Amino acid sequence: MRLLMLGTGGMARLHVKGFNEIEGVEIVAAVDTDEAKLTEFRELHGIPRGFLTLEEALAWGEFDAVTNITPDRVHYPTTLAILNAGKHVFCEKPLATDHAKTVEMTELAERLGLINMVNLTYRNVPQLQKAHDLIAAGAIGEVKHIEASYLQSWLVSKAWGDWRSSPTWLWRLSTRHGSNGVLGDIGIHILDFASYAAGCDYKTAFFRLQTFHKAEDSRIGEYDLDANDTFVMTAEMDNGAMAAIHATRWGSGHLNDLRLRIYGEKGGIEVTDTNFNPKLMTCLGGDVEAATWTEVAVEPTPTNYARFTEAVRTGVNQEPSFRHAANLQRIIDLAAVTEKDRTEHAAAGAAQKLG
Repeated sequence: MRLLMLGTGGMARLHVKGFNEIEGVEIVAAVDTDEAKLTEFRELHGIPRGFLTLEEALAWGEFDAVTNITPDRVHYPTTLAILNAGKHVFCEKPLATDHAKTVEMTELAERLGLINMVNLTYRNVPQLQKAHDLIAAGAIGEVKHIEASYLQSWLVSKAWGDWRSSPTWLWRLSTRHGSNGVLGDIGIHILDFASYAAGCDYKTAFFRLQTFHKAEDSRIGEYDLDANDTFVMTAEMDNGAMAAIHATRWGSGHLNDLRLRIYGEKGGIEVTDTNFNPKLMTCLGGDVEAATWTEVAVEPTPTNYARFTEAVRTGVNQEPSFRHAANLQRIIDLAAVTEKDRTEHAAAGAAQKLG
């Protein structure tokens, strides 16, 4: 597979690493509007060609697929252009900034018969894959209750740099710069984390969003600090299970921590990923009576990069697909509706007020 990299920002390094580990993948070119950054990136990773615009790269066209690592608001126009040029697309999350755009992107990819996947990176965690398999095999019986959280602390810690002076972080706090806040940034991960492992989808949802004061006039330079910092959510799943899900950037003591607890009629499963150190715990069978939890050893599983490469090779799309990401975006869009109405809504079809 000959691969074009669209964007050379922070996540691009992970894409290079992920795809370089796969036999038969060749990164043949990169695109970035910043010529100096593009040149540095190409020299660092040995990428032979560079383009300052996507249009120039598409006119060249000597590649099979594109990994789209542009800012969130740019995913939509660039992905449409790539698909219309007949190229397969591996896109960073979120697929787009609203559900209507994700549907348009999904339908175009499906109509053209092109491979389409979204990099929901926690699908790369073997412990999550194992939890999904255990629950699908009936290890905990019917799922009854789900508890999930994603905690970061970069608004109260400089461990990842000072957000007050770095565009890398400031744009994530500004809706005008394409951010949907913590909900769109890491909320999409925890929503996928929970529903994928549990093997069920969202039926109804209620969100509360909060944006806390962070600077004078809620503004730093060109950035209006108006995107949400915290969300809390309750949901009923399509199998009747209840879920409580929340995420925040104010999680002191938590650099990048996810936790998922799923309880069923026969036992429980917990997946944690504390600063990229995942662990799977189970309480099953006779351990339920003694409330004993046991860590489960897991084998490596294929990454999103490997699954995308295999999909391009075979012509058979894999998950997480554009369609899946579009369904998640529907739930994210619903947050603004439920915040306004202060009542629960149906999570599928047209927004339906239930209270």
